[in-house]
Amino acid sequence: MGRLFGTDGVRGLANGDLTVELALGLSQAAAVVLTQGRHADELRAQGKRPTAIVARDPRVSGQFLTAAVSAGLASSGIDVLDAGVIPTPAAAFLVGDIRADFGVMISASHNPAPDNGIKFFSFGGTKLPDAVEDRIELALAGDKLAPTGEGVGRIRRFADAEDRYLLHLLATLDVSLEGLHVVIDCAHGAAAGISPQVFADAGARVTVIGSDPDGLNINEGVGSTHLGPLQAAVVEHGADLGIAHDGDADRCLAVDAQGRLIDGDQIMAILALSLKNRGRLTDNTLVATVMSNLGLKRAMAEHGVTLIETKVGDRYVLEALAEHGLALGGEQSGHIIFSEHATTGDGILTGLQLAAEMARTGRTLAELADVMTVFPQVLINVRGVDRTALEGHPVVAAAVAAEEAALGDSGRVLLRASGTEQMVRVMVEAAHQATAEEVAERLAAIVREHLAV
Repeated sequence: MGRLFGTDGVRGLANGDLTVELALGLSQAAAVVLTQGRHADELRAQGKRPTAIVARDPRVSGQFLTAAVSAGLASSGIDVLDAGVIPTPAAAFLVGDIRADFGVMISASHNPAPDNGIKFFSFGGTKLPDAVEDRIELALAGDKLAPTGEGVGRIRRFADAEDRYLLHLLATLDVSLEGLHVVIDCAHGAAAGISPQVFADAGARVTVIGSDPDGLNINEGVGSTHLGPLQAAVVEHGADLGIAHDGDADRCLAVDAQGRLIDGDQIMAILALSLKNRGRLTDNTLVATVMSNLGLKRAMAEHGVTLIETKVGDRYVLEALAEHGLALGGEQSGHIIFSEHATTGDGILTGLQLAAEMARTGRTLAELADVMTVFPQVLINVRGVDRTALEGHPVVAAAVAAEEAALGDSGRVLLRASGTEQMVRVMVEAAHQATAEEVAERLAAIVREHLAV
């Protein structure tokens, strides 16, 4: 059996892989592991119970999973504050804001509605490192906390959760968004209740799409994974920019006034230079993953910004930010992290800061994005191969080296084993699309031939 936790919590088909029993057990195991810190010890010394925040996105399965998680926590002596439907970054913020012992977010992010997931935030609102997740997984089979009488937890509604988060977002702005027309695609997800409101409160004129969640339509044809409707709406309404969230609003992709995509790499380039120009980019350094476009690395070098690269996954970006005390990092997919304001990727915060840079400079989004030239990028997922044999394979390594030598400084090659499937991802960037496609196909064929299961 593989590791239960993936790159972002435990995910699966709700009521299939992710059952009520598993949700209950995970929450009980988390109660054992996540109430061992100094804060929890101080509470117990005062005769108080630890507190956890539980939140979800609008998926219909989130209702029964929330009930199971809350039951597991309360039966373990944890007081539960049910924040209802809010974005993932809101849950993370609230854990730190009220000094809760930990938080639980029930969401499958950009996945389709039948899926769901459970992720945990530790004291302070940070994601759990792999080692702590492994301890929770081990605790599934161990003894649970089982207080009785006065010791059992209470479950209460967190009535002002949205208001606290909204005020926090507005406090990050140092400029009004008045004069900007923004189209916001909420992906029929957790952003629907707050993203349009906070942009309007910041002074922007707001047009909204994808804002009618019914529990089953999350990410369906809209949001950061389906940008067509947003691109069309921006052009139709003559807006200045479009902002696309995913189901739990921890991502932000953008669209300029001509309907062109501005991806996470371009957003990072814009925001990194904005912070640098205002003296707020710590050590003039940005953190991104190995999947970020070569154009980002070149643009940052041209402007005197150091780029630190991590493994794929916003948790690794977060670890690098914390290790080096840095201000900004993110992923091509639109997970952008502002250490000054957030402990995780925040799509609404990112959209606000992007719009604020437009207001601050008086420049269009297209003009701001010109700081970076996007290299054509081709990604091929080669399935049915032995991913464990990739590292150090002599034939594959020789082929990669030959292609890298031929590309020189006008491109790059990255082969990466999937963390969950027998699959190898072949990514190639080059100055021209045709070149990237040819190199990727050649390498994919070699992987199929030599790593076939």
